[in-house]
Parts: sequence; structure tokens; C-alpha cells
Amino acid sequence: MSPTTAGVVFIVSLVLALVVVYRPFGDYMFKAITSSRHLGVERVFFRAVGVNPGGEQSWGVYARSVLAFSAISILFLYLFQRVQQHLWLSLGMRPVAPDQAWNTAVSFVTNTNWQSYSGESTMGHLVQMAGLAVQNFASAAVGISVAVALVRGFARSKTDRLGNFWVDLVRVCVRILLPVAVVGAVLLIAGGAVQNLSSGTDVVTLGGGSQAITGGPVASQEVIKELGTNGGGFYNANSAHPFENPTSWTNWIELFLILFIPFTLPRVFGRMVGDKRQGLAIAGIMAIIAVASVVAINALQVNPGGTVPAAVGAATEGTEARFGVSQSATFGAVTTLTSTGAVNSFHDSYTALGGMITMLNMMLGEVAPGGVGSGLYGMLILAVITVFVAGLMVGRTPEYLGKKIGSREIKFASLYLLTTPALVLVGTAVAMGSATARSSMLNTGAHGLSEVLYAFTSASNNNGSAFAGLSADTPFYNIALGLCMLFGRFLPIIFVLGLAGSLARQQPVPESTGTLKTYQPLFVGMVVGVTIIVVALTYLPALALGPLAEGIQ
Repeated sequence: MSPTTAGVVFIVSLVLALVVVYRPFGDYMFKAITSSRHLGVERVFFRAVGVNPGGEQSWGVYARSVLAFSAISILFLYLFQRVQQHLWLSLGMRPVAPDQAWNTAVSFVTNTNWQSYSGESTMGHLVQMAGLAVQNFASAAVGISVAVALVRGFARSKTDRLGNFWVDLVRVCVRILLPVAVVGAVLLIAGGAVQNLSSGTDVVTLGGGSQAITGGPVASQEVIKELGTNGGGFYNANSAHPFENPTSWTNWIELFLILFIPFTLPRVFGRMVGDKRQGLAIAGIMAIIAVASVVAINALQVNPGGTVPAAVGAATEGTEARFGVSQSATFGAVTTLTSTGAVNSFHDSYTALGGMITMLNMMLGEVAPGGVGSGLYGMLILAVITVFVAGLMVGRTPEYLGKKIGSREIKFASLYLLTTPALVLVGTAVAMGSATARSSMLNTGAHGLSEVLYAFTSASNNNGSAFAGLSADTPFYNIALGLCMLFGRFLPIIFVLGLAGSLARQQPVPESTGTLKTYQPLFVGMVVGVTIIVVALTYLPALALGPLAEGIQ
């Protein structure tokens, strides 16, 4: 089988698997989220933290609960890193530096998992397990909970209640993430991923030298890193490391883990609003953008320009030989289409236009299918913007799912859309204007700008992947990117919950002959168009100075 055919088979089998699980797993998540029954372990948690599971919250209380939980999580994880030398299984690791500990704590709590450190030489096993891996579960559950709250805003009427954050958080962890993670970890271990508490093994290299190979609880962290669209690796090489991702079929499993919750959440949306066609429409929008991205990046990597890549037959630099160019390109597309940020190849080594596609995926807002939860609520924001624009075009009040999109709703949606581009472009401008920040750039010119633009795009969109040519482990970048992660996560969440509260208070509007059918292909095409146009108008000048200029050269 030729490499091109193998790549096509890999992608097609992944798509078919996602189609198969869309309905059954979507229905399972719907029942888990909407059930009126609390499990015993859930009731124990509610009693321990003093939560009344039967009490629902307004959007303001829901938002404050999200912020309070996240603030405590950041503080705990920061302190955990600072005192790790005194902890069990510290492996002799020193305390993490204050700016690095801040950056890492914010990174994992915001579902970004940006890593400007080498995990195997910086974090002890207990910090990896009880600190980083736990936040992989928690941050993913927060994203799904916020998405569910927004869907309740569409589904409910004449109320200010959006559910209970603590109930949503615990149910998502206990009923969805944890069971799948257990099964996934077993599969990865069967494929050769490492799972132990070893402090390391000394081995003799081919050159006759000695090297210490660090072991650890790798498979259990790897599975939730992908399932929760987190991306932080146990090792510096991330999913290119054979202990994290041993074979081609574990590579397939990891991509499936990344995609299947974000792609099945639209089914939950359709069930909750009482119209499954609405869920299919949202899933269709996600699929169109995702397929276009995967095809584009494969084409640019498999058929590159340039003398050396053309002679080799593909852009192989920075690619893990076990996976090949196509599987690496597909992984790169998927990890930036979602908020995962895991890598099995170096994005910095991609062709100029191939690297641009990974940036565009994040600049789109990571909505195809996006992170767990964040992809769905991001896409619903774009749907709201689309019906508003469509309403202006035909001279009528826009409606979506029976709710009028008025000035209050469009303000929340607009603030959501403007937050991330402001962080990306202002952050990049400040870094390029700072001599201290420029000293971290290993490259100059268009590619150097691309590396800085990628870093702020990744941080602000809570992705976590990076171009390798930027030395980001400095006080400037640790603090600046940490702030971008923080604001890029929680400001949009506040706007989403504000929109949900505004929608939930409305009286549904009966459908009329002038109502836009938001489950038909016309609407799907309109949302795709709005998504691309908004991104093009916002980021095109920056892209023209970076990857586009480099590609032309």
C-alpha cells in the first residue's frame, strides 16, 4: 500500500468511526447530563462541599462558581509545583520556578496545557498525576458544563435558571470522562504505552553511552490529555514519544479520543432543544471545516514546494518516521482544529502554508469541532451571529431556535468574538516591540513573526501547541502567555453564560414563514461562510506578514 493510500485509509476510517458513535454516545451523554438521579459517589461529593444538587443557579451564580472553582484550582496547582521537592514520588525534582509554576497552573486549569518545560525533567510523578492529570479532567468538564448551560438557555423559557455548575461538573467527570478514560488507558497500555511509577531505567545507547529513561504513569495521563482536548504531554516530545504514542494504531486511537466527544456534543444539543436536525446541522458545519482543513494540510505537506522536499517526495522534516507525513499532518490539523495542542510532529518544520493552516484552525475559534464543550458553544455563537446577519439582510428580527436575537444577545456574541483576536494581535504586537521578547526568537523575518504569532494564537485560544523556534521559557513569555490563557478562557465563558441567561428569560417566538430554517443546507453554508470571513478580515494582515510572506518567498 502506498503512503498516499495509507493516509486516505487512515482518514476515512477515522471519519466512519466518528459517524458510528455520533448517535449512541451522543444519546448516552444526553441521558447522563439530564438525568434527575444522582449517583452515590456524586452525593458524597455534594455533601462534602456543601452543595444542594437540587438547587439551580442563575447565569451570574453559575459564572461565579466556574471562576471560583478555577481560581482555587490555579492556586492549588501553583503551590503543588512550588513544594514538589517535599512530596512523595518527587524523583529529586527541584521546585518549579515561580513564573513557570504560574504559567503551568494557568495553562492546565484553562485547558490550554501550554508547556515551556520538559515534563520528564521538571515534574515529579505525583505532580503529574494529582496535579496535571486531575486538571485535565476538571478543565474538560468545565468546558462541557458551560456548553450545556448555553444549550439550556436555548431550550428553556421565562426562567433565569441554567442548572447547577457543581452537578454538571461532577456528572461530566464521573459519568463521561472517567469511564472512557479507563477504557482508553487500557487500550494505550495494550499498544505499548508506559504505565508505572518507575524513577527511570539506565540503558546503554547504540554509541556505547548511558542514558536514563524516565518511566511514569504515562498512559493514564495520555488518554485524558487527548479525551479532554488538553494536550499536555508527560514528555517533552509529547505524542511523538514512543512511551506516549507507540504505534500507528495508537496514533489512530488518540485522534479518535480527541474528536469523538466534540463531534457528538451536537447530538446532545439537538436532543436538549427538541430538534435533532439542529444538532446535525451544527455537526455538519464542523465536519465541512474539519475535512477542508485536513485535506489542505495533507496536500501542502505531501506535495510541497522546494528543492529538497520535492526530491524526497514530501515535507518530512520534523516528522516522526513511525507515523509518516500524512498521519502527522492529519494529527496537526486535528490538534489545532480542537483545543488539544498535542503534537506528534514539529509544526515549526511544516511548510510555510502548512504551518499557516494550523494557525488558521486556531484563529477560526477552534470550532470544528473545537475543544470539549468550547467547540460547541463557540459554534453556537457563530450561529447566533449568522442569523443576526441574515435577519438584517431580509429586514426582519432575527430568531434562532425560537429566541429573538436582539441588541443584548448580539453584544454578548460580539464580545465573545472580539476577545481572542484582541489578545492575539495585541500580544503579538507587544512581543515584537519588546527587545526582551525578541531575544527569545531563534529566527528573524517572516518565520520569526510566525513563531510569535503562533504562540499568542495558541495561548489565547487555549490550544497549547507551539512553533519550536521560540524560546518561551522566559519570565516575559511565561507571564504574558499566562495572561492570554486566563483572559482567553474566562472572558468568553462569562459572555457565553450571559448570553445563555438572556436567552433563557425569553418567551419563545412561534415559527413563521419568514423564519430562517436553521437545519437546512443553506444555513450550514452561511455559518461556514461567516466563520471564514470573520477570521479572514481579522487576521489577514498578520498572516500576510508572517506565513503568507514566507510562503511566497
